[in-house]
Amino acid sequence: MDEVKVVVAHSERATLRVGDMFLKVDADQARIDAEVEAMSLAPVPTPEILWRKPPVLAIAALPGATLGRLGGPSTGSSTAWAAAGAAIRKLHDAPLPPWHGRAGRSSGALAAELDAECELLVANGVLPADLVTRNRQVAEAALRPWTAAFTHGDLQIAHVFLDGDEVTGIIDWSEAGQGDALYDLATLTLGHEEHLHDVIAGYGTDVDLDVIHAWWSLRSLLAVRWLIEHGFDPSAPGCEIDVLRSRM
Repeated sequence: MDEVKVVVAHSERATLRVGDMFLKVDADQARIDAEVEAMSLAPVPTPEILWRKPPVLAIAALPGATLGRLGGPSTGSSTAWAAAGAAIRKLHDAPLPPWHGRAGRSSGALAAELDAECELLVANGVLPADLVTRNRQVAEAALRPWTAAFTHGDLQIAHVFLDGDEVTGIIDWSEAGQGDALYDLATLTLGHEEHLHDVIAGYGTDVDLDVIHAWWSLRSLLAVRWLIEHGFDPSAPGCEIDVLRSRM
């Protein structure tokens, strides 16, 4: 029997690897429905769906290696990062899916969630008040009107696979839908600011860097407490708390 490897596991979902197959277990079937539909619509390489038996979705492993991981070194060259940017642009230019994703939350809803989270971070002593205040100021630039694009919604570098400098696939589409294109670009480059210009070069158009920086702050502020509560460490070198400190 192949060894079973736990890729990620928390109270909402778990992903296991068995040989050349990944098993995604998710109690929220609407989230899995959205993932399957998004992969069928996305004009970029995605994993092959092998079978589905709720609450489990089985997908084939992708060739190559991930672009890197948050808190760790990037395994990809500048050309590889540019290739990722080009793939994202292809996704963003595609016809819109009929639903909103994580990157499509309204500015009003985000502002309310962010303000409540900042208050909790300070009140519970999770982060220093000056760090929270500064990053809340930076995050304001993300709360503006945007043109809807087909977004991935959780485009971490660990979700992008490459063989050499060629993108072989993008995984984990459960947060996909209509949303702000710059959210995807910011998520990909979170903690890897040195590769932002490579991604933009591949993306092929100018982007508002202040908005990218704002999404780094906003995403990190919203993530810190959740990560701690689910057994992850946002204070590890290069992770969310370092991202927040970089804005000081």
